[in-house]
Amino acid sequence: MIRDRSPRARRAASAWLLPLVLASSAALASDAQGSPATSFEAGFAAYSAVPAPHALAEGAVDVTQIAPAEAIAELGSGHASFYANRFAGRSTASGERYDPAQFTAAHRTLPFGSLVRVTNPRNGQQVTVRINDRGPFGHARVIDLSRAAAEQLGLVRAGVGEVELELLAE
Repeated sequence: MIRDRSPRARRAASAWLLPLVLASSAALASDAQGSPATSFEAGFAAYSAVPAPHALAEGAVDVTQIAPAEAIAELGSGHASFYANRFAGRSTASGERYDPAQFTAAHRTLPFGSLVRVTNPRNGQQVTVRINDRGPFGHARVIDLSRAAAEQLGLVRAGVGEVELELLAE
């Protein structure tokens, strides 16, 4: 059996495993006086409440259909890059498969599912992306964009560019 021990694989596994363990242990602890069958049922109910990693992609929000909203917070500015096509189909830290045609991005700290407005100050182009991965981890960048988002902003030719970030929804 081959096991992927990379940090990305460990984060992806913990992204769905930790809520499962916490929910199950909370349900079992709250029913400590009950019978084993009741404890099992409570633990199973908690397990089924946690979405499977593959379900995240199916229920994903189509960010292209969202009307412009007021920003909750300014996240500052910095350099953005985009994912290479060779990552298409690979799992992201949220458990979704990376699709270059979707408006998604990687950020170090924002919760998965957060909506971020990314603006290219050089040409005024804006795009709203959904955070579904962790990164970037090098080169002093603040966000990694999908190919579609980078094309919308006009960053594909240069490969990297200065952007401004605004948090729209968490």
